[in-house]
Amino acid sequence: MCVLGMAAEFAEKGLAVNALWPQTAIATAAMNMLGGDAALKRCRTVDIMSDAAHLILSRPSRAATGNFYIDEDLLREAGVTDFTRYAIDPEIEPITDFFLD
Repeated sequence: MCVLGMAAEFAEKGLAVNALWPQTAIATAAMNMLGGDAALKRCRTVDIMSDAAHLILSRPSRAATGNFYIDEDLLREAGVTDFTRYAIDPEIEPITDFFLD
């Protein structure tokens, strides 16, 4: 709700407000605490989020505001088809993010 409210509030000023969420679990200290090395092997690196954020920030703010983006969807729209470069272990299928599952 904050994204929608702030996007509307700041639209006249040309400020964009968007949300970005990962399609899969991301290798963070929290994931390591939850599941150790076994869980981390099923995660993607933080690079996927930074690449997706870069795509959002490169868009004209007046044309891209009030959106709820998923990292993988954004990158697919930009032509990315191989996501193994973001995998901690490319041989293992990544875990779908808990909030998307």
